[in-house]
Amino acid sequence: MSSEVYYQYNPWWEEEIGLGGIIPRSEYLSRMEKVFSEKAIVILTGLRRVGKTTLLKLFIGDLIRKGIPARHIFYISLDDYSLEKKSIIDIVAEYRKIQKLRIDERVYLFLDEIAYKDQFHRQLKNLYDQQNVKIYASSSSSSVLKDKKAFLTGREIVLEVLPLNFEEYCDFRKLEMKKREDYLKESFFEEYLKIGGIPEFVLTQNREYLTTLVDDVIYKDIVAFHGIKNPQGIKDFFALLMERVGKQVSINKIANILKMSPDTAKRYLQMFEETYLIYLIPRYGKLNERILSPKKNYAADLGIRNLLTGFRDKGALFENYVYLTIKSLEPRYIYQNGIELDFFTQNKVLIEAKYGGELTDKQKELFEKTKAKKKLIIDNIHDFESLKALMIE
Repeated sequence: MSSEVYYQYNPWWEEEIGLGGIIPRSEYLSRMEKVFSEKAIVILTGLRRVGKTTLLKLFIGDLIRKGIPARHIFYISLDDYSLEKKSIIDIVAEYRKIQKLRIDERVYLFLDEIAYKDQFHRQLKNLYDQQNVKIYASSSSSSVLKDKKAFLTGREIVLEVLPLNFEEYCDFRKLEMKKREDYLKESFFEEYLKIGGIPEFVLTQNREYLTTLVDDVIYKDIVAFHGIKNPQGIKDFFALLMERVGKQVSINKIANILKMSPDTAKRYLQMFEETYLIYLIPRYGKLNERILSPKKNYAADLGIRNLLTGFRDKGALFENYVYLTIKSLEPRYIYQNGIELDFFTQNKVLIEAKYGGELTDKQKELFEKTKAKKKLIIDNIHDFESLKALMIE
Protein backbone atom coordinates (compact mmCIF):
# COMPACT_ATOMS: atom_id res chain seq x y z
CA MET A 1 0.00 0.00 0.00
CA SER A 2 1.13 3.52 -0.73
CA SER A 3 2.57 5.54 2.14
CA GLU A 4 0.18 8.37 1.22
CA VAL A 5 -2.39 7.36 3.85
CA TYR A 6 0.25 7.62 6.58
CA TYR A 7 1.18 11.14 5.46
CA GLN A 8 -2.49 12.11 5.39
CA TYR A 9 -2.86 11.12 9.04
CA ASN A 10 0.41 12.82 10.00
CA PRO A 11 0.59 16.24 8.30
CA TRP A 12 3.19 17.41 10.87
CA TRP A 13 5.78 15.29 9.06
CA GLU A 14 5.81 17.84 6.24
CA GLU A 15 4.43 21.08 7.66
CA GLU A 16 3.61 22.91 10.82
CA ILE A 17 0.26 21.88 12.17
CA GLY A 18 -2.29 24.41 13.31
CA LEU A 19 -4.88 23.36 15.85
CA GLY A 20 -6.08 26.88 16.42
CA GLY A 21 -9.72 27.32 17.25
CA ILE A 22 -9.90 23.99 19.07
CA ILE A 23 -10.71 24.56 22.72
CA PRO A 24 -8.40 22.37 24.82
CA ARG A 25 -9.86 20.32 27.64
CA SER A 26 -7.03 21.11 30.00
CA GLU A 27 -8.04 18.61 32.69
CA TYR A 28 -7.60 15.65 30.33
CA LEU A 29 -4.47 17.04 28.65
CA SER A 30 -2.98 17.48 32.09
CA ARG A 31 -3.76 13.87 32.98
CA MET A 32 -2.20 12.70 29.71
CA GLU A 33 0.90 14.77 30.45
CA LYS A 34 1.12 13.42 33.99
CA VAL A 35 1.62 9.84 32.77
CA PHE A 36 3.83 10.75 29.80
CA SER A 37 7.07 9.78 31.51
CA GLU A 38 5.67 6.39 32.58
CA LYS A 39 6.26 3.41 30.32
CA ALA A 40 2.61 2.31 30.61
CA ILE A 41 0.27 2.31 27.63
CA VAL A 42 -2.33 5.06 28.07
CA ILE A 43 -5.80 4.20 26.82
CA LEU A 44 -8.48 6.88 26.40
CA THR A 45 -11.99 5.45 26.57
CA GLY A 46 -15.44 6.97 26.41
CA LEU A 47 -18.52 7.55 24.28
CA ARG A 48 -18.17 8.06 20.53
CA ARG A 49 -17.50 11.69 19.48
CA VAL A 50 -16.77 12.78 23.02
CA GLY A 51 -13.44 14.24 21.90
CA LYS A 52 -10.86 11.46 22.28
CA THR A 53 -9.34 11.98 18.81
CA THR A 54 -9.14 15.73 19.36
CA LEU A 55 -7.33 15.16 22.66
CA LEU A 56 -4.81 12.86 20.98
CA LYS A 57 -4.08 15.50 18.31
CA LEU A 58 -3.89 18.35 20.80
CA PHE A 59 -1.40 16.31 22.81
CA ILE A 60 0.63 15.64 19.66
CA GLY A 61 0.75 19.41 19.09
CA ASP A 62 2.02 19.89 22.65
CA LEU A 63 4.78 17.33 22.13
CA ILE A 64 5.97 18.97 18.90
CA ARG A 65 6.02 22.37 20.58
CA LYS A 66 8.14 20.86 23.35
CA GLY A 67 10.75 19.79 20.82
CA ILE A 68 10.00 16.14 20.08
CA PRO A 69 10.85 15.56 16.38
CA ALA A 70 7.67 15.37 14.30
CA ARG A 71 8.84 12.26 12.43
CA HIS A 72 9.01 10.39 15.75
CA ILE A 73 5.27 10.93 16.28
CA PHE A 74 2.80 8.64 14.53
CA TYR A 75 -1.02 8.90 14.58
CA ILE A 76 -3.32 6.44 12.85
CA SER A 77 -7.05 5.68 12.98
CA LEU A 78 -7.38 1.91 13.01
CA ASP A 79 -10.98 1.92 11.76
CA ASP A 80 -9.73 3.11 8.34
CA TYR A 81 -10.99 0.68 5.69
CA SER A 82 -7.70 0.82 3.77
CA LEU A 83 -5.92 -0.63 6.83
CA GLU A 84 -8.44 -3.42 7.40
CA LYS A 85 -6.08 -6.28 6.50
CA LYS A 86 -3.06 -4.93 8.33
CA SER A 87 -2.18 -5.69 11.93
CA ILE A 88 -1.08 -2.98 14.34
CA ILE A 89 2.42 -4.49 14.25
CA ASP A 90 2.48 -4.26 10.43
CA ILE A 91 1.28 -0.65 10.47
CA VAL A 92 3.95 0.42 12.97
CA ALA A 93 6.62 -1.43 10.96
CA GLU A 94 5.59 0.47 7.81
CA TYR A 95 5.72 3.75 9.74
CA ARG A 96 9.27 3.02 10.93
CA LYS A 97 10.24 2.10 7.37
CA ILE A 98 8.80 5.35 5.94
CA GLN A 99 10.66 7.46 8.49
CA LYS A 100 13.77 5.23 8.52
CA LEU A 101 13.57 4.74 12.28
CA ARG A 102 15.32 1.78 13.91
CA ILE A 103 13.53 -0.42 16.47
CA ASP A 104 15.59 1.05 19.31
CA GLU A 105 14.74 4.64 18.37
CA ARG A 106 12.05 6.17 20.58
CA VAL A 107 8.71 6.77 18.87
CA TYR A 108 5.36 8.05 20.12
CA LEU A 109 2.38 6.08 18.83
CA PHE A 110 -1.18 7.44 18.86
CA LEU A 111 -3.48 4.57 17.93
CA ASP A 112 -7.11 5.65 17.53
CA GLU A 113 -9.95 3.09 17.89
CA ILE A 114 -7.76 0.10 18.75
CA ALA A 115 -10.73 -2.21 19.32
CA TYR A 116 -11.17 -2.42 15.53
CA LYS A 117 -8.13 -4.70 15.44
CA ASP A 118 -8.29 -8.35 16.47
CA GLN A 119 -6.03 -9.37 19.33
CA PHE A 120 -5.05 -5.77 19.97
CA HIS A 121 -4.16 -6.58 23.59
CA ARG A 122 -1.47 -8.99 22.43
CA GLN A 123 -0.21 -6.62 19.72
CA LEU A 124 0.08 -3.72 22.15
CA LYS A 125 1.93 -5.99 24.58
CA ASN A 126 4.40 -6.95 21.84
CA LEU A 127 5.04 -3.31 20.94
CA TYR A 128 5.44 -2.43 24.62
CA ASP A 129 7.85 -5.30 25.31
CA GLN A 130 9.90 -5.32 22.10
CA GLN A 131 10.18 -1.72 20.90
CA ASN A 132 11.16 1.68 22.25
CA VAL A 133 7.67 3.20 22.25
CA LYS A 134 5.29 5.35 24.22
CA ILE A 135 1.71 4.43 23.29
CA TYR A 136 -1.47 6.45 23.59
CA ALA A 137 -4.52 4.58 22.30
CA SER A 138 -8.28 5.10 22.26
CA SER A 139 -11.46 3.07 22.11
CA SER A 140 -15.19 3.82 22.20
CA SER A 141 -15.86 0.48 23.84
CA SER A 142 -14.99 -0.69 27.32
CA SER A 143 -13.88 -3.95 25.70
CA VAL A 144 -10.40 -2.47 26.15
CA LEU A 145 -10.85 -3.23 29.83
CA LYS A 146 -11.73 -6.88 29.15
CA ASP A 147 -8.24 -8.25 28.72
CA LYS A 148 -9.19 -11.87 29.38
CA LYS A 149 -5.65 -13.21 28.99
CA ALA A 150 -4.16 -10.32 30.98
CA PHE A 151 -1.76 -9.29 28.21
CA LEU A 152 -1.73 -5.68 29.43
CA THR A 153 -1.94 -6.25 33.17
CA GLY A 154 0.49 -3.83 34.76
CA ARG A 155 1.16 -2.22 31.39
CA GLU A 156 -1.87 0.09 30.95
CA ILE A 157 -3.42 3.22 32.40
CA VAL A 158 -7.07 3.86 31.43
CA LEU A 159 -8.39 7.43 31.27
CA GLU A 160 -12.11 7.81 30.64
CA VAL A 161 -13.17 10.94 28.73
CA LEU A 162 -16.61 12.24 29.68
CA PRO A 163 -18.81 14.73 27.81
CA LEU A 164 -18.16 18.40 28.58
CA ASN A 165 -18.97 19.49 32.11
CA PHE A 166 -20.73 22.80 32.68
CA GLU A 167 -17.51 24.83 32.94
CA GLU A 168 -16.19 23.31 29.70
CA TYR A 169 -19.57 23.93 28.08
CA CYS A 170 -19.29 27.63 28.97
CA ASP A 171 -15.76 27.69 27.50
CA PHE A 172 -16.97 26.08 24.26
CA ARG A 173 -19.90 28.48 23.99
CA LYS A 174 -17.69 31.44 25.01
CA LEU A 175 -20.13 32.28 27.78
CA GLU A 176 -18.54 34.73 30.17
CA MET A 177 -20.06 35.80 33.48
CA LYS A 178 -18.87 38.59 35.71
CA LYS A 179 -19.17 38.01 39.43
CA ARG A 180 -22.01 40.52 39.63
CA GLU A 181 -23.85 38.53 36.96
CA ASP A 182 -24.04 35.31 38.94
CA TYR A 183 -27.76 35.13 38.19
CA LEU A 184 -26.83 34.33 34.57
CA LYS A 185 -25.17 31.12 35.73
CA GLU A 186 -28.54 29.56 36.56
CA SER A 187 -29.88 30.44 33.12
CA PHE A 188 -26.83 29.06 31.30
CA PHE A 189 -26.92 25.94 33.47
CA GLU A 190 -30.51 25.16 32.47
CA GLU A 191 -29.40 25.57 28.87
CA TYR A 192 -26.60 23.07 29.56
CA LEU A 193 -29.08 20.61 31.09
CA LYS A 194 -30.94 20.75 27.79
CA ILE A 195 -28.00 20.60 25.34
CA GLY A 196 -25.60 18.32 27.20
CA GLY A 197 -21.86 17.99 26.61
CA ILE A 198 -21.11 16.35 23.23
CA PRO A 199 -18.57 18.91 21.92
CA GLU A 200 -19.74 19.18 18.29
CA PHE A 201 -23.40 19.33 19.30
CA VAL A 202 -22.65 22.05 21.84
CA LEU A 203 -21.20 24.16 19.02
CA THR A 204 -23.78 23.41 16.29
CA GLN A 205 -26.90 22.21 18.14
CA ASN A 206 -27.68 20.23 15.02
CA ARG A 207 -30.21 17.64 16.18
CA GLU A 208 -29.36 15.38 13.26
CA TYR A 209 -25.75 15.15 14.49
CA LEU A 210 -26.88 13.78 17.84
CA THR A 211 -29.33 11.38 16.18
CA THR A 212 -26.53 10.06 13.95
CA LEU A 213 -24.27 9.60 16.98
CA VAL A 214 -26.86 7.48 18.78
CA ASP A 215 -27.58 5.47 15.61
CA ASP A 216 -23.85 4.86 15.06
CA VAL A 217 -23.42 3.47 18.56
CA ILE A 218 -26.56 1.33 18.37
CA TYR A 219 -26.15 0.00 14.83
CA LYS A 220 -22.35 -0.20 14.51
CA ASP A 221 -21.12 -0.86 18.04
CA ILE A 222 -24.02 -2.99 19.28
CA VAL A 223 -26.21 -4.44 16.52
CA ALA A 224 -23.48 -5.16 13.95
CA PHE A 225 -20.76 -6.06 16.46
CA HIS A 226 -22.94 -8.53 18.38
CA GLY A 227 -24.94 -9.77 15.37
CA ILE A 228 -28.29 -8.77 16.86
CA LYS A 229 -31.26 -9.64 14.68
CA ASN A 230 -33.78 -7.27 16.27
CA PRO A 231 -32.36 -3.72 16.08
CA GLN A 232 -35.75 -2.17 16.88
CA GLY A 233 -35.75 -4.03 20.20
CA ILE A 234 -32.40 -2.45 21.04
CA LYS A 235 -33.67 1.05 20.19
CA ASP A 236 -36.83 0.55 22.25
CA PHE A 237 -34.71 -0.68 25.15
CA PHE A 238 -32.53 2.42 25.00
CA ALA A 239 -35.57 4.72 24.88
CA LEU A 240 -36.87 3.06 28.07
CA LEU A 241 -33.52 3.58 29.77
CA MET A 242 -33.56 7.27 28.91
CA GLU A 243 -37.07 7.51 30.39
CA ARG A 244 -35.71 5.99 33.58
CA VAL A 245 -32.68 8.21 34.18
CA GLY A 246 -31.98 8.36 37.90
CA LYS A 247 -34.19 5.36 38.61
CA GLN A 248 -33.57 1.74 39.51
CA VAL A 249 -33.62 -0.54 36.49
CA SER A 250 -35.62 -3.73 36.87
CA ILE A 251 -34.47 -6.28 34.31
CA ASN A 252 -37.69 -8.29 34.69
CA LYS A 253 -39.96 -5.27 34.21
CA ILE A 254 -38.16 -4.14 31.06
CA ALA A 255 -38.16 -7.71 29.74
CA ASN A 256 -41.93 -7.89 30.26
CA ILE A 257 -42.54 -4.52 28.58
CA LEU A 258 -40.44 -5.41 25.54
CA LYS A 259 -41.53 -9.07 25.46
CA MET A 260 -38.02 -10.50 25.69
CA SER A 261 -36.32 -12.88 28.09
CA PRO A 262 -34.66 -11.48 31.23
CA ASP A 263 -31.35 -12.91 29.98
CA THR A 264 -31.67 -10.94 26.73
CA ALA A 265 -32.58 -7.77 28.64
CA LYS A 266 -29.57 -8.23 30.93
CA ARG A 267 -27.29 -8.73 27.92
CA TYR A 268 -28.63 -5.62 26.18
CA LEU A 269 -28.15 -3.56 29.33
CA GLN A 270 -24.51 -4.63 29.47
CA MET A 271 -24.03 -3.62 25.81
CA PHE A 272 -25.28 -0.08 26.49
CA GLU A 273 -22.91 0.16 29.44
CA GLU A 274 -19.95 -1.15 27.41
CA THR A 275 -20.47 1.50 24.72
CA TYR A 276 -20.71 4.29 27.32
CA LEU A 277 -24.31 5.26 26.50
CA ILE A 278 -25.28 4.64 30.13
CA TYR A 279 -23.73 4.19 33.55
CA LEU A 280 -25.08 1.89 36.25
CA ILE A 281 -24.47 2.19 39.98
CA PRO A 282 -25.15 -0.51 42.59
CA ARG A 283 -26.92 -0.25 45.90
CA TYR A 284 -24.82 0.43 48.99
CA GLY A 285 -24.80 -2.38 51.50
CA LYS A 286 -23.77 -5.97 52.09
CA LEU A 287 -22.62 -8.12 49.18
CA ASN A 288 -25.94 -9.93 48.78
CA GLU A 289 -27.84 -6.60 48.75
CA ARG A 290 -25.52 -5.23 46.06
CA ILE A 291 -25.88 -8.33 43.90
CA LEU A 292 -29.64 -8.85 44.27
CA SER A 293 -30.76 -5.21 44.15
CA PRO A 294 -31.37 -3.43 40.81
CA LYS A 295 -28.86 -0.83 39.73
CA LYS A 296 -29.62 2.84 39.15
CA ASN A 297 -29.26 4.12 35.62
CA TYR A 298 -27.71 7.38 34.39
CA ALA A 299 -27.23 8.75 30.88
CA ALA A 300 -23.70 9.40 29.64
CA ASP A 301 -24.89 12.66 28.11
CA LEU A 302 -27.87 14.85 28.98
CA GLY A 303 -28.41 15.97 25.39
CA ILE A 304 -28.80 12.35 24.26
CA ARG A 305 -31.30 11.74 27.04
CA ASN A 306 -33.34 14.78 25.97
CA LEU A 307 -33.17 13.68 22.34
CA LEU A 308 -35.10 10.54 23.29
CA THR A 309 -37.48 11.96 25.91
CA GLY A 310 -37.79 15.68 25.30
CA PHE A 311 -36.52 18.28 27.75
CA ARG A 312 -38.38 17.55 30.95
CA ASP A 313 -37.88 16.46 34.56
CA LYS A 314 -35.05 18.85 35.36
CA GLY A 315 -34.65 17.16 38.73
CA ALA A 316 -33.62 13.90 37.05
CA LEU A 317 -31.24 15.76 34.72
CA PHE A 318 -29.71 17.59 37.67
CA GLU A 319 -29.20 14.33 39.58
CA ASN A 320 -27.63 12.83 36.45
CA TYR A 321 -25.18 15.73 36.26
CA VAL A 322 -24.29 15.36 39.94
CA TYR A 323 -23.51 11.70 39.23
CA LEU A 324 -21.26 12.56 36.25
CA THR A 325 -19.42 15.06 38.45
CA ILE A 326 -18.67 12.54 41.20
CA LYS A 327 -18.39 9.43 39.00
CA SER A 328 -14.72 8.88 39.83
CA LEU A 329 -15.66 8.56 43.52
CA GLU A 330 -17.58 5.35 42.66
CA PRO A 331 -20.88 6.33 44.28
CA ARG A 332 -23.62 3.88 45.25
CA TYR A 333 -27.22 4.59 46.20
CA ILE A 334 -28.78 3.95 49.61
CA TYR A 335 -32.13 2.18 49.88
CA GLN A 336 -33.82 1.31 53.18
CA ASN A 337 -37.47 0.47 53.83
CA GLY A 338 -38.59 1.98 50.54
CA ILE A 339 -36.64 5.22 51.08
CA GLU A 340 -33.80 6.15 48.72
CA LEU A 341 -30.86 8.53 48.99
CA ASP A 342 -28.94 9.35 45.82
CA PHE A 343 -25.23 8.80 46.44
CA PHE A 344 -22.82 7.41 49.01
CA THR A 345 -19.24 7.68 47.75
CA GLN A 346 -16.29 5.39 48.38
CA ASN A 347 -14.81 8.03 50.70
CA LYS A 348 -17.99 8.00 52.83
CA VAL A 349 -19.66 11.20 51.61
CA LEU A 350 -23.46 11.18 51.51
CA ILE A 351 -24.94 13.31 48.71
CA GLU A 352 -28.55 14.09 47.89
CA ALA A 353 -29.38 15.97 44.67
CA LYS A 354 -32.49 18.15 44.94
CA TYR A 355 -32.87 20.69 42.15
CA GLY A 356 -35.18 23.32 43.56
CA GLY A 357 -36.78 20.70 45.82
CA GLU A 358 -36.58 19.41 49.37
CA LEU A 359 -36.12 16.08 51.09
CA THR A 360 -39.25 14.35 52.33
CA ASP A 361 -39.56 13.81 56.08
CA LYS A 362 -38.57 10.15 55.72
CA GLN A 363 -35.61 11.08 53.52
CA LYS A 364 -34.49 13.63 56.12
CA GLU A 365 -34.67 10.98 58.81
CA LEU A 366 -32.58 8.53 56.77
CA PHE A 367 -30.17 11.30 55.72
CA GLU A 368 -29.61 12.31 59.34
CA LYS A 369 -29.14 8.81 60.74
CA THR A 370 -26.80 7.56 57.98
CA LYS A 371 -23.21 7.60 59.22
CA ALA A 372 -20.94 9.52 56.87
CA LYS A 373 -17.72 11.51 56.88
CA LYS A 374 -19.55 14.40 55.23
CA LYS A 375 -23.14 15.09 54.12
CA LEU A 376 -24.15 17.37 51.24
CA ILE A 377 -27.49 18.46 49.80
CA ILE A 378 -26.88 19.83 46.30
CA ASP A 379 -29.80 21.87 45.00
CA ASN A 380 -28.31 24.40 42.54
CA ILE A 381 -25.29 24.98 40.32
CA HIS A 382 -23.54 27.09 42.98
CA ASP A 383 -23.35 24.05 45.28
CA PHE A 384 -21.03 22.30 42.83
CA GLU A 385 -18.05 24.02 44.44
CA SER A 386 -18.59 21.59 47.33
CA LEU A 387 -18.45 18.66 44.92
CA LYS A 388 -15.26 19.96 43.30
CA ALA A 389 -13.63 20.11 46.72
CA LEU A 390 -14.46 16.42 47.19
CA MET A 391 -12.64 15.52 43.99
CA ILE A 392 -9.29 16.82 45.26
CA GLU A 393 -9.49 15.65 48.87
